[in-house]
Amino acid sequence: MQGTWWGLVVLVVTAIVVHLSTQAVLIFTFSPKWFVGIPPYSLVAFGYVSGAVLLFGGTRLYRAALFPIILISFVDPIPHIFNVFVDLPLQRASAHVARAFAIALGQKLTPDQMRLMFTPKFGMFIAPGCNGIRGASTMGFIALIAGYLYRFRWRAHALVVVGAVLLGYVFNFARLCTLVLYYLVALRVTWLQTRATMGDYIIGGCLFLVATVLLFYAIQRLGEEPGQVKPDDEMVAPSPLKPGPALFLRLIAMVIFVAVGVVGVARAYANGRAHVAEEKADATAMGQFPQHVGSYTLVRLWNENYYTGPLIYHWAEYAPADGGAHISLGISPVLGAHDTLICHTARGEEPLWAGQIAIPMAGGVLVDFSGSFFNSGATQYLEVNTICNGASCGEYSRDHSHFGFVYSKPEPQSIFTQDPARPIPILIRAETIDTTLPADVARTQLTADIRTFLASVDLKGMTQPYRHE
Repeated sequence: MQGTWWGLVVLVVTAIVVHLSTQAVLIFTFSPKWFVGIPPYSLVAFGYVSGAVLLFGGTRLYRAALFPIILISFVDPIPHIFNVFVDLPLQRASAHVARAFAIALGQKLTPDQMRLMFTPKFGMFIAPGCNGIRGASTMGFIALIAGYLYRFRWRAHALVVVGAVLLGYVFNFARLCTLVLYYLVALRVTWLQTRATMGDYIIGGCLFLVATVLLFYAIQRLGEEPGQVKPDDEMVAPSPLKPGPALFLRLIAMVIFVAVGVVGVARAYANGRAHVAEEKADATAMGQFPQHVGSYTLVRLWNENYYTGPLIYHWAEYAPADGGAHISLGISPVLGAHDTLICHTARGEEPLWAGQIAIPMAGGVLVDFSGSFFNSGATQYLEVNTICNGASCGEYSRDHSHFGFVYSKPEPQSIFTQDPARPIPILIRAETIDTTLPADVARTQLTADIRTFLASVDLKGMTQPYRHE
């Protein structure tokens, strides 16, 4: 094996990109449904492993180990684009068929069209996303690795992987329909009603065990066909590894690289522990907001938390003196760089408009926001968000005919520090319950309301209590 110093270059470049990503947000958007945060976790893992293999093993070993290295990139196993274009449509189809199956058996849906109530207190919830992705992705990875071990040709390999993923969704559909039958039986065998949750796991486990057996049977049969399997490569004995000055130099370089990384991780861990108590307090304490912002008066405070407890946003609602649209202002002291469109897309909410808005703040400071406009059916609302890095704020979007990107500009001095200021997302929302207004008219009115409100807002002062400087 003969290593190459290009591996160290790959490692250093990857580390620099990761460091820059802690200072700012950069998201490439290929469509409203398809976007990629830079750098994705999969690319980071791929970069580090590739650099280490190249540094000590060279290009020959790298080519031989390329498939396992690529598997490392699945540290984030489900790309967002797969969720949007494959997973959610198939799960919606499964849920729709399962609901139709229940209706055909005489069970009526509740008004939200997602619940089946077999009795007033005994029912099931069939959502568009019923965790079919876990079974489908597991089946897909089984087929991917088994096809590599069986040395399938690329067409056979791709066919097996796609078939395995679809098989996972088919059995998820079977699980939902079997659960409908389970609930019907439980109406007559009442002791089953208290075991419905465990019944779901048992039914799903048995079905996917059958699916796995079928998948391996298909893989084994396909592996017996010579036309679908690549011929064995000629075995070439690897050259012996001879320790020498070059190897020791690469080892020293790797040790220095790891040591620098460990120091950075240790500093981040120490700083994180110092802020744990504060973040726990933030999760229960209300945010610090002024009582008055221009002609707007504070009317309500609340916190938005994950279901597991950690804080997402401190929220404040302000009402204008003239009785116009209320403005909600959210500050996230612990979330870090975040694009709200990701959350909306994950919930199946697509913006009617998205773009860049430059708004003058208190003191005439011009701040760039990324804006998006939605119609939920009950309300029409406009959201604008930005990110504050230290004393500067701004989030930028650039649209092109086929793609664009959203990014923030960190302070130059923070790039060269080991303890950077945490990016603090700011979210402002205005809404109207008049859904009969044309979307352009509603957006124009809400934009004017937000501009009026933000003309008296000092984001530097509002984020000061949450900055660790």
